[in-house]
Formats: sequence, C-alpha cells, structure tokens
Amino acid sequence: MNLIINSVEAMQRFGHFLAGWLESGAVVALTGDLGAGKTTLSQSIAAGLGVKEDVTSPTFALMNVYSTTSGMEVYHFDVYRILDPSEMEDIGFDDFVYGKGVSLIEWAGMIEPMVPETALWIEIGYGFEAEERYLRLSSPSIETRAKIKVLIEAFKEEVACS
Repeated sequence: MNLIINSVEAMQRFGHFLAGWLESGAVVALTGDLGAGKTTLSQSIAAGLGVKEDVTSPTFALMNVYSTTSGMEVYHFDVYRILDPSEMEDIGFDDFVYGKGVSLIEWAGMIEPMVPETALWIEIGYGFEAEERYLRLSSPSIETRAKIKVLIEAFKEEVACS
C-alpha cells in the first residue's frame, strides 16, 4: 500500500501516528535512497513511542538503544556500512528483533534474510516536489499486511480531519 507524504512535518506526523500502532516486539524495516527520510521517520517513531533524548542515526555505531517513558526500549539500527550480514550476529541482532522492544532498521534491505517475517517494511522514495516522498508499506506477513491497510486508512482519515 502506498502513501504520499508532502513535507517533513507530514513525515513526522506519520511517524508519531505509526508509533501509536506499534506493539512490543514490532520491527520496522526502512529502505530508500540516501536522504530520502529514513532517519527522520525513525526519529519521529521513537518520539511517538516516548523517547525523550535526541535520536541520531547510528551509522558508525550500528545500533543505538533508547528508553521510552513507558520503560520499553527502542533499538535503532543503521546497517548502511555492513559488509557482511553476519556482523549482525556479533551484536546479538536476533536478541533485539525478537525481543520486547521496538526495532527500527535503516537500510534493512542489506540484511533482508535476517529481518523477521512479521516486519513492517517501509520503502521511502522521492516524489516530484522537493519535500514530497512516497511511502510503500508492505510485509511478507498476512497479519501485518492487514494492519497496514487499516493503518493507512486511519492516517488518511486523521490527516483529512486536521
């Protein structure tokens, strides 16, 4: 399912909105070109989940862990610099993505075989206008795909009413 986002502010609104739908153990797998908005969306999701500190892309650290106001943890991965997916095993990737926190994975396509089947995949692409982005939401999981449809319709309704 596709969604058009027309500004940075709209991307932030979507991230906050999406955060309200994420449950413990959720995985959001982000793909898209450099500068497309993966980090902006990750920051907005984390803020929507209750992370109070600045969320930065962990390009060189590979992963940052944040605590939310509810005590849940957010695991923010940036796998852009991964040379071999086995590097993820070295940091205990499976323990995080199959754990109780919410995992946000930038450049997830680079480790696609390791991403849980239930993950929500969001491909971010450039639109026609400078700040416009298209989001393609998908998942191999039938259950997650059903949630995506409801999520997008609810977000469109929310935006139409504001």
